[in-house]
Amino acid sequence: MEHQTFGGEVTIPHGAPTDDSKKRIWKTTIILSVLTIVELALGYWIYKMHSSGDYSHGLVNFLKGIIIILSLAKAFFIVSIFMHLGDEIRNMIMTIVVPLALFIWFIIAFLWDGISWKDLRNEYRPKDPVKYEQTAPAHGSTHEGGLK
Repeated sequence: MEHQTFGGEVTIPHGAPTDDSKKRIWKTTIILSVLTIVELALGYWIYKMHSSGDYSHGLVNFLKGIIIILSLAKAFFIVSIFMHLGDEIRNMIMTIVVPLALFIWFIIAFLWDGISWKDLRNEYRPKDPVKYEQTAPAHGSTHEGGLK
């Protein structure tokens, strides 16, 4: 197998795949397949619980959390093996992982803020829109100091 060296730091192998690389690919494929089957089974279980109407919200949320964790594990394997990030140096990994973590944090923060805004808006908005229309000034009416 021929190796190409860049600046004496990074070595890139060239040539046909070895038995080790074939084993690694098969191992990763089996792991991803098992994780996918478990995710699908959990999703089907959640679907059946919703269809029956007799279920615990806590259990459903727990199962959804497990599905999210399994999805993150699958993403780790895909990025690590098939995108070769697992073979990179630590600084290269950090330049990808840190912005990704910040992006996920932004999504969570924006969703949290949006939910908070929605809850506050619903708390201070009148419950009866007909009653609100009767007490609110009509469009075009004279307000204090305003012209019609």
